[in-house]
Amino acid sequence: MNQVSCIVEGFNGSYDCKIDAKGRLLLPSALKKQLFSHLENGFVLKRSVFEKCLELYPMQQWEKEIAKIDKLNRYNRKNNQFIRAFTAGLKLIDLDSTGRLLIPKDLMAYANLTKNLVVHSSINIIEIWDKDAYESIVEIENFGDLAEDVMKDINDTE
Repeated sequence: MNQVSCIVEGFNGSYDCKIDAKGRLLLPSALKKQLFSHLENGFVLKRSVFEKCLELYPMQQWEKEIAKIDKLNRYNRKNNQFIRAFTAGLKLIDLDSTGRLLIPKDLMAYANLTKNLVVHSSINIIEIWDKDAYESIVEIENFGDLAEDVMKDINDTE
């Protein structure tokens, strides 16, 4: 397991996990500690926009996302299509008393989740991946080039 520490407004760490036959995922204790302050308000579990994985939003973060989407003009057909696709399969989720997360069957099927998973922090949300899919997506041949392209215009002097 990875060593993790909680940062303000974000999560850290990637964890190998298993899901049982009923779709229950026991979150690692290090991740549960990071999510502790969010347990009371619950979570939203949804399909990822770009990848075949699931995204777990703490309710506070989800409300920020919805506030952005709520600014879209609903009289624009593309906006409506986006909203429908963005919220497709969305489920409200709570952890049970043992810290398990029940992943609904339709979302399991969407993300092709098998027994072995990776639960990956992605700054302010948690991604849930099938382990094989995760391993293939993080194998970026020219990561240095990607990092340079994405981060080149950031000059943080703080």
